[in-house]
Amino acid sequence: MSEPSEHRSPAKLELNGPAPDFEANTTHGPIKFSEWADGKWVVLFSHPADFTPVCTSEFTAFAQRHGEFEKRGVRLIGNSIDSHFAHIAWIRNIEEKFGVRIQFPVIADLDQKVSRLYGMIHEPSAATATVRCVFFIDPKMIVRAMIYYPLNVGRNFDEILRVIDALQTVDQHSVACPADWKPGEQVIVPAPATVLAAEARTKDPDLKVTDWYFSKKAL
Repeated sequence: MSEPSEHRSPAKLELNGPAPDFEANTTHGPIKFSEWADGKWVVLFSHPADFTPVCTSEFTAFAQRHGEFEKRGVRLIGNSIDSHFAHIAWIRNIEEKFGVRIQFPVIADLDQKVSRLYGMIHEPSAATATVRCVFFIDPKMIVRAMIYYPLNVGRNFDEILRVIDALQTVDQHSVACPADWKPGEQVIVPAPATVLAAEARTKDPDLKVTDWYFSKKAL
C-alpha cells in the first residue's frame, strides 16, 4: 500500500532539478513563489532565527549589497521558522541599530513547510531551526547551485555574488569558469569531444591552449 501523500517525504532537491513552488506569508504579504520570482534569478536563503547575532550580520550584508544583486537581475528572499511579527520587529531593529534597510521579503515559515520542502532543517544541527542554506534559482525555476553553512559560521557574500556572476556567464557564453574565477578573467572553453576537434583545438590561435582538453579565452 502506498504511503498517503501528506506523509511522504518531499522529493530530493538536486542541482539542475526544479525549484519546488510554494505559497507562503512573508513580510511583503502572501506570495506564490513562482509568480513572485517573475522569470528572474532568485537567491533563496535561510537563517536559523531572528534576533540572533550571526543572522543579523548576514542580513546587514545582504542589505548593503542589495544594489549589486539588483544590477544582476537577482531577487532575494529569506526564510526562517519565525512569525512575520518577529520578522517585522527584527527588520525594524536592524534598520534602527545598523542603519540599513531590508528591502527583500522574509518568509514566515512557522509550519516548516518551506524549510522541509527545501531541506533546510538538518536535525543533527537543530530540529526547530534552519541551517544557513543558499539556493541559486534561475529564471526557468531550476536550482543551479546550493551552499550550506553551519549555524555558527556566517556566509561569504563575495562568494554568493561570484557564483551568480559565474552562472550568468556560463549561460550567456556557453563556457565554464575555473577555480577562483572572477568577472573579467579568462574562462574555460569546454573540452572537444572528438579526436579531430582535439587536434584542431591545439592549433586555434584565438585560445590560450595548455593542452587539447584545457583551453582558456577572454570574453
